[in-house]
Amino acid sequence: MKKVLSPHLSAILLALLVTFLWSTSFVIIKLGLKEIPPLTFAGLRYSIAFICLFPFIFTQKNKAVIKTLEKKDWTKLILLGILFYAFTQGTQFIGLSLLPAVTVSLWLNFTPLIVAVMAIFLIKEFPSKLQWFGVLLFLIGILTYFYPVSLSEDQSLGLIVMTIGVFANSSSAVLGRSVNRKGNINPLVVTVVSMGIGSVILLTSGIIIQGFPSISFDNVVYLLWLAIINTALAFTIWNHTLRTLTAMESSIINGTMLIQIAVLAWIFLGETISAKEISGMLIAAFGALLVQLKLKKPPKS
Repeated sequence: MKKVLSPHLSAILLALLVTFLWSTSFVIIKLGLKEIPPLTFAGLRYSIAFICLFPFIFTQKNKAVIKTLEKKDWTKLILLGILFYAFTQGTQFIGLSLLPAVTVSLWLNFTPLIVAVMAIFLIKEFPSKLQWFGVLLFLIGILTYFYPVSLSEDQSLGLIVMTIGVFANSSSAVLGRSVNRKGNINPLVVTVVSMGIGSVILLTSGIIIQGFPSISFDNVVYLLWLAIINTALAFTIWNHTLRTLTAMESSIINGTMLIQIAVLAWIFLGETISAKEISGMLIAAFGALLVQLKLKKPPKS
């Protein structure tokens, strides 16, 4: 008898596939940034992805979903587009133009710490002792990775930009879970509407600030791959998995990108990292994992 995977295991495997695709994006973006300015590059990626997905919005099912959207739903989707695409992805491209891929990935792992702090103020959810220990471990890992601190002007600017991106990413993580948890808006509608808004902001800003460069054939291929496979397909699958996986599970799976990116950057970009940096990276990754764990309280007798 053919064994069928459970919906939960299928969601985990799909989420891991998405993280691998997103990890390869770091390498592809670094290669493309040699020719295309970061904001314009990000705008082109998400605009092409939006154009690819847009026709699917006109199915009977999706049109019916759109008609049922209330004002608060539109507000959340617009805000998600601004936070997750315009700010998070825009700052990530700028960060990759100034920093090694591994450093950008490591900085993005500040996200669960920020989410944990935001939970205190937004939903009065206080971290456990284990989670606070995870915060401490993460900070020790960051210090180990960067010690001794000796940053160039570009690196300092890159970390400032990435810090803005981390706050945007943290906010979008909370908002994205809120949008998908209700289940009344299917993943494709969430992706198309939010991506459409974010991509317009990114591309317009990129052309105004950085201009529109000539693009080689290689970079056309990079853009199409990033837009169709790593964006249009991957983000739709990710939004689909959020309907099954908890926020903690999604964050843990997303955290595996740190190791994936380090390996891919070493193989394809020649970004070598020292034993000290590897140690710091692993300590930080483990700390970020602990921050996302919530111990179940024993049932009352």
